[in-house]
Amino acid sequence: MHKTGLSMHELAVTESILAIALEEAQKANARRITTINVVIGDLSSFVDESVQFYFDLLSQGTIAEGATLNFRREHAVATCHACGYQFQVTPPLVPFCPSCGSHHLEVKGGRGIAVDSIEVSDGDEAESEETDSQC
Repeated sequence: MHKTGLSMHELAVTESILAIALEEAQKANARRITTINVVIGDLSSFVDESVQFYFDLLSQGTIAEGATLNFRREHAVATCHACGYQFQVTPPLVPFCPSCGSHHLEVKGGRGIAVDSIEVSDGDEAESEETDSQC
């Protein structure tokens, strides 16, 4: 972490978000990116406000400048190998199944960050450009 308390890891991810959005906008011949919809896993260490901060800095002078970032959280789900019970998990992770007490758990999802979609404008009205890009 540096003086502002923001992670350099989030800087690299935000650079990827911007690059993906700019590439997709170029494919659509867009003049402006209005919205970027981002999915962040609950178990990831990414902080919405930090990603937004870096995005605001990095997007200056690009067609993404002033775009809105919408964040949606992706939940992680644990499955107990002993009884099959599935449950949503958030940090800190519980080390046992709340149904049977087993420690044989598998956790899936909720760890990544991805651009779900972007909304662009050709100057007249906004269009939606679907993407599914991992950062």
